[in-house]
Amino acid sequence: MSTPPESLSLQVTIHLNPEDLPTFWTAFQPAYEAVIAEPECTFFELYQAPDSPGTVSWVENWSASKEWLIGVQMAKPYYRDYLAVTEPLFVKPREVKLLTRVGAPFTMVKKANGGLLD
Repeated sequence: MSTPPESLSLQVTIHLNPEDLPTFWTAFQPAYEAVIAEPECTFFELYQAPDSPGTVSWVENWSASKEWLIGVQMAKPYYRDYLAVTEPLFVKPREVKLLTRVGAPFTMVKKANGGLLD
């Protein structure tokens, strides 16, 4: 197996009261736009638990080292406004996993993935 060099996946889950979702989405949108504009961000997808709408998760893939992600990316100023608004809304601690991608032969993306990659 060949591990892609400097390839990380950041997986985050937060828990909110469903009535706080509009506030969350308003604060999240500008941070999301800034993150996906970063050249090192190679993938970003958001998920919501069907039986718990206040549980929101996302996956960010980065072509960078753990040290860069923590020391450079996480220090970007656009996180401050996002965190100032959203962290007080969390009803449980945020869950974060930082994983190294295994890579080939265990990577697959279909072009017809919901029309995203057509």
